[in-house]
Formats: sequence, structure tokens, C-alpha cells
Amino acid sequence: MERDYGAEIDALREELKEIRRLLQPRAEAHSKTPAAEMPEKVGHVYKVRTVEADENLIRVLDRLENSCGESGSSGRVAYAGVFSSGGRQSTWVRENVNADELLSLIESGEAVKVLRCIGNNDRLRMLLTILKKPMTVARLVEECGYNSTGQVYHHLKPLIAADLVVEDSENEGRGVYVIQPHRVQGIIMLLAGISDMLDSRYTRGDWEAIE
Repeated sequence: MERDYGAEIDALREELKEIRRLLQPRAEAHSKTPAAEMPEKVGHVYKVRTVEADENLIRVLDRLENSCGESGSSGRVAYAGVFSSGGRQSTWVRENVNADELLSLIESGEAVKVLRCIGNNDRLRMLLTILKKPMTVARLVEECGYNSTGQVYHHLKPLIAADLVVEDSENEGRGVYVIQPHRVQGIIMLLAGISDMLDSRYTRGDWEAIE
């Protein structure tokens, strides 16, 4: 018996029509999805919303997303904070910081310089102690558990050279060291970043295994 290819082709066409008919309601339903449920996009950036966030922060995020999408940059960052200790206060607000410029600090080697300067337990402990309260070298010997002033000067010298710590002879008196006011935010924000890295909600990294 010979096959009727013409009839078979007609039957396939009818099947395709039926498939299209069955799929049509789904396509129409998708096209009618409320705009609120579809992620908005600015340039290459999708606008993400979290119900937990404060509406004021959402407005800041909205501006960052718009700026990032319109400029084509990889990202934008905003941060603000206040730190008050030892009779001193630092307050800072920065918005629309270009993330590409932050990443360039790695490429230029500047990030390594900063981390190498403070990436030492003795220097970090010294920064913490001075952050809490202005200190003399003698007090640093006591507070940090050193055996001599020479040990303190050994770690204090690079912090002074980096303009992180300064002698405040005008306010606190000669020989009293404080954290430079404009450096406080950098130290606090660096610690905030470290806190994010350690947060178990976001990472399972084994920092103890890293030498």
C-alpha cells in the first residue's frame, strides 16, 4: 500500500495548529502579567527589591541602579555611618561611588599597600586601642601588653607614615596619638566588609585553614 504523503503533511499541519491553539492562552496570560511582577531593567542592571529593606534605603538603591545602568558601570555603592568613642566622633555619608574605581585599587596595587600596612595583628590591635581612646606610647605598652616602648614604636611607625595615626599635640597634648578623623570611616567600613565575609548566612569559608 502506497503512503499518501500529501495527506500526512496535511495531518501534521492540523496537529501544529492544535498545538498553537493550546499554547495561546499561556502566552496571553504571560503577556498580561502585572508590570510589578516583572523585573525592571535600566541599561544592563535589573532592579531588585527586598521586602525587608527600609523604604528610604530602597530609594537610595533605586538611584544607584539608575546611575549604574545609565553609565554602564559595573556597580555603584553608597554608605553612611557614625562612630563616637573616646570623646571623638566621625560621621560620613558617601553615595554613588563607582565600583569600577574601587576595583581599580586592586589593579593599581593600592589595595595591597593598605592591607599590607594594617594586615598585622599588632597594628590592628593598636588601631583598635587608639580608636577607643587617645593614647600615649606608655599607655599603649600597658594596654596592648608590650614589654617596651620600642615594640610600640616599631608598629606605630608605619601607621603614622600611612597617616592613619597622628600625634594630636594641639588638643590632647604632646605624645598623645589619635586616629586621623578622615581615616576612621575607612577603618570602620573595612571592618564592615570583613564582617560580611564572615557572616555565616552568606559564606561557609574556612578562614582558619588559610595561612
